[in-house]
Amino acid sequence: MKLATLRPGSRRRNTPLAGISGVARLDRRTDRLLHRLNPGDIAVIDLTDLDRSTADALVEAKVAAVVNAKQSISGRYPNLGPEVLVANDVPLLDAVGTDIFSGVKEGTKLRLDGPTLYIGEREVARGARQDVDTVSAAMLEAKAGLATQLEAFASSTAQHMHREKELLLDGVGLPQLRTRFKGRHVLLVAKGYDFKSDLKALKHYIREFRPVLIGVDAGADVLREAGYQPEVVIGELDTMSDTALREAREVVAHADHHGRVIGLPRVQDLRVEPVIFATSGTSEDAAMLLADAGDATLIVTVGMRATLEELLDAGRGGIASTVLTRLKVGGRLVDAKAAAQLFQTRITALSVVLLAIAALVAILVVLYAGSASAGYLHLLARGWDNSTTFLRDLIS
Repeated sequence: MKLATLRPGSRRRNTPLAGISGVARLDRRTDRLLHRLNPGDIAVIDLTDLDRSTADALVEAKVAAVVNAKQSISGRYPNLGPEVLVANDVPLLDAVGTDIFSGVKEGTKLRLDGPTLYIGEREVARGARQDVDTVSAAMLEAKAGLATQLEAFASSTAQHMHREKELLLDGVGLPQLRTRFKGRHVLLVAKGYDFKSDLKALKHYIREFRPVLIGVDAGADVLREAGYQPEVVIGELDTMSDTALREAREVVAHADHHGRVIGLPRVQDLRVEPVIFATSGTSEDAAMLLADAGDATLIVTVGMRATLEELLDAGRGGIASTVLTRLKVGGRLVDAKAAAQLFQTRITALSVVLLAIAALVAILVVLYAGSASAGYLHLLARGWDNSTTFLRDLIS
C-alpha cells in the first residue's frame, strides 16, 4: 500500500498563527462604528487623542483589539481613553497610518501580533503597540501640554461667543417645542461617562419627580433600554435608532451653524418631522439651552462631561461651547452624581421591613382579641399582598 507523503509546508499551514484574530470593522467616524461592533471584532478607528467615552464604548462592545490609524495620545493633553483600554486588557495598536482604510475591507479576518497587523500571513500595517507602561509615560508627557490647551481654549471661547452671542444672550434661533418645561425638572441623558451607573442611581429620583426625559444623541436609546420613554430626543439623527425616533414625542435635529442636518432623509422616510436647531455647539449644549429657555426648575445631566479633565478629553472643539452654556444655565444645572446624593431615599430597606413587621404584629393582636376574626383575616391577607408589592417597588 502506498502511503501519502506529507507535502512541504503543510504542517506549518495547519499550525495556528500567533496573535489575536478578529473580524475587521472600520470607520473613520467612531459613532457609526460602535453600532456595528460585535464581541471579538477588531475595531479600526481614525481618532487623534482617544477619549474616555469612546474607549468605554469599545470595552463594552467586547472588541478583541483596537487599531488606530492616528495617535491615541498625541501629547497635547492627558486624554483618558488609552488608559481605559489597557486597564481592561484590550490590545491597542497605534499610528498605523490612514492607508489601512484602503488596504483592509470590512469583514476581513485580521490578526494582530505584537506591533504588526496581518491578513493571514501578509502584513498590512505596522504601528506602536501600547501597554500600561507606554500609556503612563505618554500621559506624563502630555500633562505638559495643558497650559497650551488652556490658552487655545481662551481663544476659542472668544470666537464661539462672537459667533453665537445672539443665541446665548437673547435666545435668537431657539426653536419652539410642544414639550412643556416650565416648573418641571429635566433629565438630560447622553451615552457618555458612567451613564449606566448614574442612570441607575437616579431611579428613585425619576420615580418621585417625574422629570422631562431628554435623550441626547445615542442617549435616546440609553433611555429606551433602561425602560423609559423620552419625551424629547435631540442630536445628530444618525446616532439614534429608528425605534427611538419613532417613539419619541418630539424630535429635535441638531444642525450645524449653517443649518445642515446629517441623516434628515432617513428620518423623513420614517414619517418623522424633526424640529431643526442650528448651533455650532454640541448636542448636549443644545439640550441644555432648550431646557433653560423653557424655564425648567432643575436640569440634571447623565453621561455628560463635568470636570476640566473630561472637557479636555473630548478634544473636538466643543469645550468653549460647553463652558459658556453651563455658565448661562448656572445654578439650575446638576450632575447626576450630585443629584443622586441629594435625592436618595431617606428610608432604608431595613427600616421599612421592621415597620411592616410591627404593623403586622399589632393587627394580629387586635384580630386575636376580636370576635369577627375570619372576615378580618381575609381583608388582612389582601392588604398584606398589596403591602408587600408596594414595599418591593420601594426598596428595589
